[in-house]
This record gives sequence, structure tokens and C-alpha cells, in this order.
Amino acid sequence: MAETFGQNLQERVRSLGPLCAGIDPSRSLLIATGRNDDVEGVEFASLALLEAVVGVAVAIKPQVAFFERFGASGFRVLERLIRDAHDADLLVIADAKRGDFEPTNEGYAQAWLSGESPLACDAVTVSPYVGFDALRPFFNVASQHQRGVFVLSATSNEEGRIIQQATTNDNDRVEDYVLASVAALNRTDAGLGNFGVVIGATRDAPRFDVTQLAGPILVPGLGAQGANADNVARLFDRCPAGSVLGSVSRGLVQNGWERRSLRDLAQRWRDDLTSALL
Repeated sequence: MAETFGQNLQERVRSLGPLCAGIDPSRSLLIATGRNDDVEGVEFASLALLEAVVGVAVAIKPQVAFFERFGASGFRVLERLIRDAHDADLLVIADAKRGDFEPTNEGYAQAWLSGESPLACDAVTVSPYVGFDALRPFFNVASQHQRGVFVLSATSNEEGRIIQQATTNDNDRVEDYVLASVAALNRTDAGLGNFGVVIGATRDAPRFDVTQLAGPILVPGLGAQGANADNVARLFDRCPAGSVLGSVSRGLVQNGWERRSLRDLAQRWRDDLTSALL
């Protein structure tokens, strides 16, 4: 039995493949694919994708903003999605990108990682830009419940680079400082720890040696943003097998919502990532 979130994820990736299915029911996506931009459209899209990737993807990654925009009714859909995914034995990574002062982060950590919350997921994405040490409530709650935290390091969007590639007083890039800080948290664990990072597939390799992270790596930017499995392999070719998780969102629905099409695309991405990484 895996002892940490990272070990659990690694075992699953080695068994099934390194695909994470992003669930991003945005206004533009729903309209472009012939669905109404309302909470019913969000529910249809979310459950259709979940059904299609059961047994293909290791995890789903719902983008919280696209549920949150509908208030309580949107959160009810998200809660159902989390329950149904867990019932189908998929991990759930909440793409919430939370991050604030430490007292506020205590509330966020309880919402997304504690066992008492209906929103509790297996892992959550967080932003370190109010201070890395301010994220400690996430790390503490994750450790208590053997859940994961993915810290944004080098995101796939161009506008993030001016901040992430800025240098600290010690002349380290901010993205490398984040990577080193996460690695330091994982050093007490055998194998992959609970704490990972987000590095976009469209980015150049960081200066920090990611093989020393000792935690999982979540890689967005595949598909609609232009990257493919070979880009991921070049960035992370020496990382431990099963430690890298490729996330595909819009690329899964490029042919619409027919279940066979969704599943075929998911299997194609899973197979490509498996060949490149495992």
C-alpha cells in the first residue's frame, strides 16, 4: 500500500499510463461544441468526459473556476464529479490555484484537502506568489491526509514568464527557487512525496535538476496549447518512471461529445504519453 500521494500516483501511472484528463467546461468550449453555457451544460460536459476516461486516465483535473462561476449550483456539480470520479477509482486534482496569506490558506487547505469537506480531492494546485512559506497549511493538511499539493513553478502561459524567470537576491530564477523549495519538503519521504510542481510542456527545461524533486510533476500545455508527448519526454526524460503526469483538456473534445470519440482521443493521448515516458 502506497504511503504518500506521490507513491500512490506513481503506482497508478506505472499500471495505467500517465494521462490526466483536464475538465474545463468554459463558456467558449461549451458554445463551440454545441452545448448551452449553463450549469446543465457544465454537468453534461463534466460527466461525459469522466465516463469516457474511466480506465484510461489516472486522474481528472477539474478547473474549479468553470464550476464556481455558477455559484452553489456549480459547486454541487463539482461535488458530484468528485464523488463519481472517486467511485470510479480515479484520482482528482482540483485545479484551484489557491494561494494567499497563511491564515487564509488554512481555510483553503481545509476546503480542498481535509476529509470533512465535500470538495476534498486527492490533490490541489496552489500558487506560491504570496510567499512559499505561506503555503504551509496546504503542506500540513496534505501530510495529515496523505493527499497532494502541486505548486505552480513554470506555467505554460507566456505572460507568466516575466515573473517565473525573474531572479531572487541569490540570483536564482523564481521557478527554480520554487522547485528547490518543494524538493526540500520531499526529502523526508522514501520515494515520491506528497508535494509536486506544475511545469508546462511548452516551457524550456528549468535550471534546477527536476530528477531531484522527489515528487510528482503535473504537465499542462498538451494539445490545444501546442505541446505533444515528445515535448514532455524531452523535458523529463531522466525523471523516475511514473513521476510525470501529462494533462490534456481541450484536446480531448476536439471532435465533440460523442463518447466513442472522447475515449478514442483519451486512449491515443494515453498511449503516446506512455510510449514517451514509461
